[in-house]
Amino acid sequence: MASEPPCAPGSPEAPDKGKKTVSQQCEVQPPLVHSGDIEHPPQKLHRAALVRGYGRFHLSIVEARQAQLLSRLDPLEVGKRSLPSEKHPMPEEKFWGDQESLSKIPFKIMKGHSHIVSSCNFCVDDTKLLSGSYDCTVKLWDAVDGSVIRDFEHRPNAPVLECSVTADSKRIIAASYDKAVRAWDLETGKLLWKINHETFIASCKLSPDGKYVVSALDVDRGICITDAENATTVSHIKNHHSRSLTACCFDPDSQKVASVSLDKSIKIWDITSQATLLTITKAHSSAISNCCFTFSGHFLCTSSWDKTLKIWNVHTGEFRNCGACVTLMQGHEGSVSSCHFARDTSFLVSGGLDRTVAIWDVGEGYRNLSLKGHSDWVTDVAISNDKKRVLSSSKDRTMRLWNIEEIDQIPLVIKYKKALGSKVKQCEVCDRPFSIYESDIFSETVTKCVFCRMDAKDLSAEASSSSGGEAHWQGSAARPQMTDGHWAC
Repeated sequence: MASEPPCAPGSPEAPDKGKKTVSQQCEVQPPLVHSGDIEHPPQKLHRAALVRGYGRFHLSIVEARQAQLLSRLDPLEVGKRSLPSEKHPMPEEKFWGDQESLSKIPFKIMKGHSHIVSSCNFCVDDTKLLSGSYDCTVKLWDAVDGSVIRDFEHRPNAPVLECSVTADSKRIIAASYDKAVRAWDLETGKLLWKINHETFIASCKLSPDGKYVVSALDVDRGICITDAENATTVSHIKNHHSRSLTACCFDPDSQKVASVSLDKSIKIWDITSQATLLTITKAHSSAISNCCFTFSGHFLCTSSWDKTLKIWNVHTGEFRNCGACVTLMQGHEGSVSSCHFARDTSFLVSGGLDRTVAIWDVGEGYRNLSLKGHSDWVTDVAISNDKKRVLSSSKDRTMRLWNIEEIDQIPLVIKYKKALGSKVKQCEVCDRPFSIYESDIFSETVTKCVFCRMDAKDLSAEASSSSGGEAHWQGSAARPQMTDGHWAC
């Protein structure tokens, strides 16, 4: 309500002093009685004026309450003013997300960036978080209370596309739109070096051993591998792909680099031999957005704009032992932007443009859970080493830290597995638990997980081919070639 009446004292409608017209009396607000006015009560108003004044006052309250209730129901209500609501204790936003009806995954929200959060990582034994953003900053966070510990100085002059950290959490790097890669000491925050490229950098990664940095270059359609100690170039491969690269990554041994591109192909480059070990053309039906190795280095996962993820066997780079093994579908309603394996490869996490984070059962090839809560695209995902937490960054300028410690106890997962009629076994080779469907006629005879079964199949194929003589594999024309995700001799 306004604190002053609409009719100003000096308006033309103000008559002689001491007299009030009916129109003025109608506009009088409910009288405020001050301590000095108690001895002189206000003059009595006309009955009709009182009725009209009360009616307007009562109607304004009703309308305000209705508008307040309707604004809560209106999904387009943004920035409209309404009366302050009654104060009720509201639960903090960090506790629960809008998950599927049978599952509730607690999460914390990290707010501190003023633009898109493009990259996220766990570091320092999962006690710290690293993020890069389009607000030209790289930040280090406390994973417990969600506070910003450090905003790295000598920041880029343009949006940060990606940041990476070594396995020992001693160094970090970040690539930005200013065509530069910068390296910092994580503990002190000191800028170690800066490398300027002649073209835009689509992606950058530190090798797990901290010796190398790989940068995916846009215009060159190639990769540049740099010595992380002295910032000198080890190799620069131009025209590695036929179109712009989207992502690159090292294998766990820091000897091979996988790269993916808008040309739908996958390439693996060997640092020692300075040669391409593997090329898979038409790996997806659309552009490939990201890639990641398992911690064994035997498998590579790729995410794509075709809404799927694929897991490829890249067995030590041997050409004839590589091929598609698992396709993960029906997990995202939009393009998949990122992917990340758990350390023991028991599950995979992906983020999508449908604003969700998907958790996949790798062995069985289905989605366990869909984590909902971001209000815009999910740009990157990461998994803690203890597999208890998942980190996601988004275009909505936030990061979310999801607690999935008790994921196996979630009713939705249990219900889904029971519906499939599956039972859990333990692999006799790697001791990894895996599920077998009771409807499968071979369920009783299967004693190995899908990865060990595939390794055994590859070894048997190699043995049979070698028994036929060396001449079978001599010459490039005799080698099998990958076309549309299948091998052909």
